[in-house]
This record gives sequence, C-alpha cells and structure tokens, in this order.
Amino acid sequence: MTHTPSQAAAFFETRLAFQTDVSDVRTALTGGRPGFVLVDSRGTAGWEQGHVPGAVHLPTADIPARAADLLDPAVPVVTYCWGPGCDGAARAALALARLGYRVREMIGGIEYWIREGFPLVTADGTEQRPADPLTAPVGAAICAC
Repeated sequence: MTHTPSQAAAFFETRLAFQTDVSDVRTALTGGRPGFVLVDSRGTAGWEQGHVPGAVHLPTADIPARAADLLDPAVPVVTYCWGPGCDGAARAALALARLGYRVREMIGGIEYWIREGFPLVTADGTEQRPADPLTAPVGAAICAC
C-alpha cells in the first residue's frame, strides 16, 4: 500500500460526505423529516417500472431544464438510478452540483432498495418484496454496520 492512514481517513470522510446508502435513506424517509429530496434520475420507463415512495422523477438529461422548477436549492438532494452497475446517479449528482445544489448519491440504487426489502411504488400500487439474505439482514430493521 502506498497511502497513509491519514490519507485513507480523508478519502473515506469525503466518500461518506458525498454518498449514502439505501438503508440510511430509508431510515431518514421513514423518520418523517429526511432533510433532503430524493431524486430518481432514470428515464420514464424505469420510473414507471417502480420507484421509491416519495421520490421526485427527474431524469438526468432533464436536469438542466427542469431542476429549478422541481427542486429548492436550499434543500439537499440525494440521487439514485438503477444500481451499482450504473453511474446514472453519479451523473445526475454531478449535473445538480454544477447547478449549485448540495447533493449526495444513494449507492446501490433502486436495485438494492428492492433487494433490502423496502417498498416500491408501481403501476399496481405499493409493493414490498422480502429482503434478499445476501444483501440485507432478514428479520432485522437495520444492518447495524
């Protein structure tokens, strides 16, 4: 390894300042006053397939034209997209940051939201699937990590 412990600490502090995970977002949303707006940056087909309850739909390509109409610059934003194999949430966060918004990325995206057993809004209403035991504790509210 070529980095020092202080460099590692600075890296992880920065990472945690700009990213959050689905469990922390869920906890904040269910607490009633999350302190941020959750933005789904996927296209219309993805949004209609299912999205996080309470999220605002703002596809990345639409951010320059529509962000000011949908988001209060005084309220922080958390972006999400499909999942860990997609950098759409990072692209959306970058676009919002360039417009002056305080923003974080929800790592894991909608994939891990669903895999952790959290509710999803679909055309048929709100649904919730069992947690995947490979990604979330089964029978526990939080991962305690």
